[in-house]
Amino acid sequence: MHHTTDNRPDQELSRPALLLAMEPGLAGRLLTDHHRTRLADLTRTDPGLVAHDLATPTPAVAAALADAEILLISWGAPRLTATVLDRAPRLRAVVHAGGSVKPYVGKACWERGIAVASAAEANARPVAEYTLAAILFANKRVLHTAHRYRALRAPHNWHPDLEGAGNHQRTVGVIGASRIGRRVIELLRPFDLAVLLHDPYVDEAEAARLGVTLAPLDALCAASDVVTVHAPELPATHHLIGVRQLALMPDGATLINTARGALVDESALLPELVSGRLNAVLDVTDPPVPPPGSPLYDLPNVLLTPHIAGSLGGELHRMADQALDEIERYTKGLPFADPVRPEELDRSA
Repeated sequence: MHHTTDNRPDQELSRPALLLAMEPGLAGRLLTDHHRTRLADLTRTDPGLVAHDLATPTPAVAAALADAEILLISWGAPRLTATVLDRAPRLRAVVHAGGSVKPYVGKACWERGIAVASAAEANARPVAEYTLAAILFANKRVLHTAHRYRALRAPHNWHPDLEGAGNHQRTVGVIGASRIGRRVIELLRPFDLAVLLHDPYVDEAEAARLGVTLAPLDALCAASDVVTVHAPELPATHHLIGVRQLALMPDGATLINTARGALVDESALLPELVSGRLNAVLDVTDPPVPPPGSPLYDLPNVLLTPHIAGSLGGELHRMADQALDEIERYTKGLPFADPVRPEELDRSA
């Protein structure tokens, strides 16, 4: 698999050359000493050399790119255009220590037959965990009660306020049986909740295997105490949740969005939140950072977080583990365990 006419020792030449490419500062958080040691055992790489720009590379990056058989990329990596790939004649594999490869990998990679893998499975786990916590807190009306308690600062009979609250026999609507959507469904299994699913690619047999009930989008919105969005961002899903879907949601229901801000029509959502009729847990918005005057920052019925549901802190190391497992498979001549297939990208994140 690895051909060369170099004069370097055979053992060194048997390992493929690898180049790291990601946003500045990320490699230090992503890779532990253990990961760096493992990377050095599997590949020829300079762990201190991290490419941030492959379109106008420094001489050191240009030389590493020309030699690289594998690119290990993560968030903020440069897009792998035809021009960039022309500078990487030996490149055979791209491994993304992150979720979606769409911002980085395109037609040029597929045309050259470059194998691509992603650590999307590892990144799905914290997003699903965040979502599970949000669902359980939403049904328990934790956010609402915490704000009331802060205002009252006194004894209060909470039972009348919380009539109908709790996670007993409530309905959760999951939009999108994506990797994250499926993990959310899995995490919801131990709870006494009915789960509805809207996904045009899932049939009744698969829904039965997942333990969910299929529902059209409008019917799901009308029947759910919590609606959580896990669909990919595609032209067909732009503003998937709009005026009609929001109006159908029951009074007091909660919308959770950890997917992409543009899946929800924010101009339709804001009046529902300002009136207090609906609640929201938003880890993504459109635009990605709401303007300083946005009501989203101050509304007591909104939990707004700055896109933290995905991997951060120690969770980054799980992505590195999966990426390095794929690199090891490649060095052994094995296919990727979790390859990215171009034909699936038109219906995935």
